[in-house]
Amino acid sequence: MSLIPLKTLGRTNLPVTQLGYGSMGLRGPRTWGVRVVDDASADRFLNRILDAGINFIDTSPDYGIAEERIGRFLHTRRREYFLATKCGCVYTQHRDHLEIDHHWKKEVIEQNLEKSLSRLQTDHIDLLQFHGGDAETLERSGLIEQLRSFQSQGMIRFIGVSSKIPNLPGLIELGVFDAFQIPYSCLDRQHHDLITAAAETGAGIIIRGGIAQGGPEAEIQREALNERWIRAKLDEVLPEGMPRAELILRYTLSHPDCHTTIVGTCNDHHLEENLNAAKSGSLPEDLYREVTHRVMSM
Repeated sequence: MSLIPLKTLGRTNLPVTQLGYGSMGLRGPRTWGVRVVDDASADRFLNRILDAGINFIDTSPDYGIAEERIGRFLHTRRREYFLATKCGCVYTQHRDHLEIDHHWKKEVIEQNLEKSLSRLQTDHIDLLQFHGGDAETLERSGLIEQLRSFQSQGMIRFIGVSSKIPNLPGLIELGVFDAFQIPYSCLDRQHHDLITAAAETGAGIIIRGGIAQGGPEAEIQREALNERWIRAKLDEVLPEGMPRAELILRYTLSHPDCHTTIVGTCNDHHLEENLNAAKSGSLPEDLYREVTHRVMSM
């Protein structure tokens, strides 16, 4: 059986599988969206992810009961995966929905870490990421130094940030982050050069949205992404038998600075397709160039 390719996550030196797992789909009931996974299904699916060889899991306090489920169902297998979560998260569980906000205060960051360690049933987080924020605020508030303090105490191993335009360039310029989480796919290439710039600082690169919600075949349709697929006429270059989602995912994996891309699903069939795509690796160079040309020419 072929294995998922490994890449080194920048200066962290963590050997991560190029296909990671994004746990937003484990958020549970009374949050948002239409897909709800029960505890038994979450347990089975999380263990299947590790059994399949995926070794990087990304989560957040914002994701309802996702952290709790990861801790409950995977704590006995903690050595088998690298764990990333986020901070700056303020959340309130109402009767029928989860209200989310982000505050850049030391007490919020400390509470996030304490609760995450408890929920995840672990004594350390491999990568703690600011869930947004801008360079000036994070520096002025002393939050980067706070994460460095957590690092020196052994509660976290590395620090990162999940960001996008317009805040991403300033965060890259700080030169302090061990990893960046950045959105990117062939249907949304605006961060392409910023990914390269972030990697040039020595940081690891985690891509989110790397499968673009699955494109026109997604369970939940995104009209803007579908329109880009149609305008670029990508069906004309889609190899026979290749699902659209595979083309999108393998395009993302073709970015030379993509160390891992976190794909969230709780669907067994989709997971199998994603695993097969990741094992197939980057797109052939001629197909990659043609897709790029078509998307850039829109």
